[in-house]
Formats: sequence, structure tokens, C-alpha cells
Amino acid sequence: MNVMSNLVEAGKSGELADGAMKHVPSPSGEILLARVGDKYYAADNRCPHLGGRLSNGKLEGTVVTCPLHSSQFDLKDGSVVRWLKGSGLMAKAGKALKPPKTLKVYLVQVKDGQVLIEV
Repeated sequence: MNVMSNLVEAGKSGELADGAMKHVPSPSGEILLARVGDKYYAADNRCPHLGGRLSNGKLEGTVVTCPLHSSQFDLKDGSVVRWLKGSGLMAKAGKALKPPKTLKVYLVQVKDGQVLIEV
């Protein structure tokens, strides 16, 4: 990890395959970096529900699914697509105890072949 002012170097462009994710250490904690087509997205790597490592989850388009309880977030803006999987009493109780919270996202830029995340 190399930090330049408020930019974290996340690797070289093309290093991450289309549809792949990885975690990137930063001074503020782990960041998830994902590539979808020719675009890169960055967000907190820990799910706001119970802290599951999102880079170990599943990526479908720009939606990442947490490996712990299947919460889903859109990496475009951090919005909640689904908060916990399932329905019924357990899901309602889970939502009441820990209401849905958006995922913090970061701006990503590619400059001189380097992927940079603004933190």
C-alpha cells in the first residue's frame, strides 16, 4: 500500500479481472476494490451489519453480497439492495435490532496506469 496525500494506490489497471474483487489496506481500514467492465468501484470492505468481509462475498454486476448474512449493497452509491436474507420473524427481529445502513463508497480514478482510491 502506498498512500499519496488522500489517495491510496490500489494496484495497476488491468491487474484485477472484470467481475473480481480484492481488499486494499488503507490508513482508515480495509477497502473493497471491485472491477465491473472497465470501471472500478471502492467501498468499505466490512459490512455495516456485522462486519463481514465483503471481498469474500459475491459480486453480481455492481451488487456485492456479504458472505455472513447475505446483505447486499450497490457499489455505485452504497445503497442497500437487501438487508439480511430471508423473511419472517427472524428477519424482522434482525432489522429491528440492527436497522439497514448504507455502505460507505469512495471515488476511484485511474491515472498513468495506477488505480487510486480517494480516502
